[in-house]
Amino acid sequence: MTDRWARAEERFRQREAERRYRRNDQAWEDYDDDTTVIPRYTDEDHDEVLEAERSRRAAPQRAERVEPRRGRPQRAEGAEPRRSRGDESGGGRSGAASARSGRTRSERGGSRTDEERAESRSERRRSAPSRGRRSRVASRKAAERKKRRRNLWLIGALFVALFAGAAVFAGMKVVKMFGAPEDFAGPVGPLVVVQVHPGDTSNQIAEEMHKKGIVASSEAFFQAAMRNSNMNSVQPGYYAIPSHSPSTQAVTALLGKSSRVGNLVVSEGRQLHDQQDVNTGSRKDGIYRKIADASCVGTGTNQKCITYDQLDAAGAGADLTALGVPSWAEQRVRDVPDRGRQLEGLIAAGTWDFDPSGTPEQILKQLVSASARSYESTGLLQSGAETKLNPYQALIAASLVEREALPQDMGKVARVIVNRLADNQPLQFDSTVNYALDRTEVATTDADRAKRTPWNTYAMPGLPATPISAPSLNALRAVENPEPGTWLYFVTVDKQGTTLFTESYSEHLRNIEKARQSGILDSGR
Repeated sequence: MTDRWARAEERFRQREAERRYRRNDQAWEDYDDDTTVIPRYTDEDHDEVLEAERSRRAAPQRAERVEPRRGRPQRAEGAEPRRSRGDESGGGRSGAASARSGRTRSERGGSRTDEERAESRSERRRSAPSRGRRSRVASRKAAERKKRRRNLWLIGALFVALFAGAAVFAGMKVVKMFGAPEDFAGPVGPLVVVQVHPGDTSNQIAEEMHKKGIVASSEAFFQAAMRNSNMNSVQPGYYAIPSHSPSTQAVTALLGKSSRVGNLVVSEGRQLHDQQDVNTGSRKDGIYRKIADASCVGTGTNQKCITYDQLDAAGAGADLTALGVPSWAEQRVRDVPDRGRQLEGLIAAGTWDFDPSGTPEQILKQLVSASARSYESTGLLQSGAETKLNPYQALIAASLVEREALPQDMGKVARVIVNRLADNQPLQFDSTVNYALDRTEVATTDADRAKRTPWNTYAMPGLPATPISAPSLNALRAVENPEPGTWLYFVTVDKQGTTLFTESYSEHLRNIEKARQSGILDSGR
């Protein structure tokens, strides 16, 4: 009796607990969790064993706590229970109640019935698909997390490799920076021509030195240059430096005056070819001679130069593009009657740098191209609206101004040229007579003036066939913007260069007489 009540009470407690805290499998099925879900495993036999064990442990405690019913004396252990008549007969309400009570106690007993076990199995089968679906979702998410972790590891490994490579590269740079740079120990080799461009820094010069094979490394030259304060005085141009030089020697050679090569100075009014003065017999070097002298590289038996004759032959070449002749002068140059004089005036007065290691044609092209850019910078291509001269004619007129006038009179001489050309009068300049002569002087003879040449403005009207000298930029500007006036004549009346201008021919004759009296028109012939 006591055991049955204890088991009934335990089963009642379990049903109450399951009713209050019943597990909702549908809710768990809809619950989304990215953690790995471990399916719940239920063993029927194991449940029965646990329930029986709990009933066994609870039975003595329940027996002690159950009180006897009132009005009924406690039955002694082993005594027979009292029976009513209804019990004896086996019928009546008491018997039915006892039967119902017995069934209830049997249902609440410690071991589950077959119906309960069947219901438990049915419930597990209903919940199995939900747990299966949860297991598949969890497995898929676990695989995704594993893939993400693997990708993170790969990316991390890549970053580590890149960082290690950068660290190694930086370390090599640091070692190279603080270590001694590569340098030649000598002996030095043949001379090499290197160019210093306008605005070059020491680092750029060092790169050029290394490129040409002069120094073993640009770092070595740069460090040596930083220790020499005279590097700031290096001028743009070309320098001949021994190859395979130690960096300190290369810097010293660059700063030395004897290393500068290819530096050319063309004075105003200089002509291409040499001339001889009638009075002194001295030679006046032409531009070709100046170029030949500036082209020499080396000393003694190792010296190499472009010769005067080589330049003269190259200047007479038919390929005008190879000589750098600008397009605005090309046709007139092609029509020059003397090919040896076709580049006259196209090498401007000034200071020029050229690469002496080039061929004669390359040297002339470099100088002619640079001079054309210089001429064009004055507005030569846009001038002529007032003077009616094309660019090449303006260049010819500027060469006449250069040979005939001092700087203060250039604008007036340019106006005389423009006025006489407009009136179709011969220019009658002595400078045009002297141009075709081997021996020249300020004065000219009647025979010289009577000799007809493509340049003698006494013998023909208009401008000479070519410029007669290298004009300065001041002479070119004077032709582009002549000083306003009506002058048609001018003459230099003394050795100080005083020049008188007039529009009257009779006055011009009086001025010529003044020049004769001063002795400036005396001939050495």
